[in-house]
Amino acid sequence: MAEVPSYFNIAPDQAMAALDAPTTSAGFAAIAEACARGRADLAGRGLDARGERVLRRFSTWEITRYLIPVAPAHFRRVLRANPELPQGLSQTEGGAKWFTLDEVLRLRAHFAAEGSRAKEYLPYRPQGLPAKIVAVANFKGGVGKTSTAAHLAMSAALDGYRVLVVDLDSQGSMTSIFGGQVADEWGTVFPLLARHYARHLREANQARLERGENPQPLDDTLAEALKITAGDLIRPTHWPTIDLIGAQLNLYWAEFQIPVWRMAARGWKLWDALTESLEADGVLDRYDVIFVDTPPALGYLTINGLAAADILLVPFGASFLEFDSTGRFFDMLHSTFASIEEAENMAARALGTEGLRFEWDAVRAVLTRYDANQQGELAALIQAYLGRTLSPSRQEFTALIGQAGEQVSGIYEADYRDFNRDTYARGRETFDETYAAFKKLLVGVWRRDELAARAAAE
Repeated sequence: MAEVPSYFNIAPDQAMAALDAPTTSAGFAAIAEACARGRADLAGRGLDARGERVLRRFSTWEITRYLIPVAPAHFRRVLRANPELPQGLSQTEGGAKWFTLDEVLRLRAHFAAEGSRAKEYLPYRPQGLPAKIVAVANFKGGVGKTSTAAHLAMSAALDGYRVLVVDLDSQGSMTSIFGGQVADEWGTVFPLLARHYARHLREANQARLERGENPQPLDDTLAEALKITAGDLIRPTHWPTIDLIGAQLNLYWAEFQIPVWRMAARGWKLWDALTESLEADGVLDRYDVIFVDTPPALGYLTINGLAAADILLVPFGASFLEFDSTGRFFDMLHSTFASIEEAENMAARALGTEGLRFEWDAVRAVLTRYDANQQGELAALIQAYLGRTLSPSRQEFTALIGQAGEQVSGIYEADYRDFNRDTYARGRETFDETYAAFKKLLVGVWRRDELAARAAAE
């Protein structure tokens, strides 16, 4: 006789005996505390003896294959001929040399100044143009949103760009990846949003006074926010060219506070809060690329991130449910931003002023956690429907990706000596391709802006 499935013949008394006591709200605190201990343990495995996260060194093989386009023999000759350049460290007599990323950047600058003009040692970056803001968003969780944003930030940093990562997700996963420690909402973007509202309120109060009306008072929160700039929030990470504005659980409070401010001041353009705050504080001039990781919901924080973005990336998996959900996400984006435009432009037409029009330089959907053996047909169907909106790169899931996630690190932080070298090369290739597709967008957008600026000046 065939064995019956495990869900048959469950004895009620035995099932009852296996239960714990009912859970109260205090029980959630105990579970959260256990998770916090586990999170600290796992995160601590990536720290050095001083309790700090340190980026590993890069070998001559990695540098000449992935970072500086020269032959290994030529690389070694240049180092011998220039003893003032970083010479790297060797763990064994005559063994491979290993370099910090700071040292790699110095070497790259030397090759850019002295090497062949036919090679790209430094990435394309037009002078005089602001940083490009890249939002990574989808309201479905588990689609690889934070992982994609983090690896693109690391890729750009390895490529030589100055990168800022802005975490808008109160879960703080991106913050954890980069080793950030945020005590409360005052270390997040919250004070920038509050400051933007406070400045609007001050201007509105000035208009009220001129009309002989009583001003609205600024509470302690708004008064404190007026003292804070983005520079007060930006923190360095263990990556020398990646800085971070982190997030933590209290940031979610903004989702409740922002609509209260909006109700009190209908003229406040809340969707401009992040953009204008970063611009006012000179952040767009300090960095090349700013990656914004948004919450898995289309709330006020996500709207700020999307409105600030020049480039929008929407990761999702090659499954019917994720494709369906992503389509609904785009539909909600249309409804949300079209309704903002409609409301603002109605007022603009009445006042005879210029209307509002949201615009993004480029929008791409990105397939993540892709399995070519099982999802090829569905991916081809998705490609047929989305066309150029779907990025040509498909981010495959490999053993290297899984192991990096278990160690609370990114693919580029993994030491290839922990793997077969071919396994490492295959594992990072999928993210290299994702970055290549993104960089093509970035370079194309910058070039278009550069030519437009040149034409406007003539």
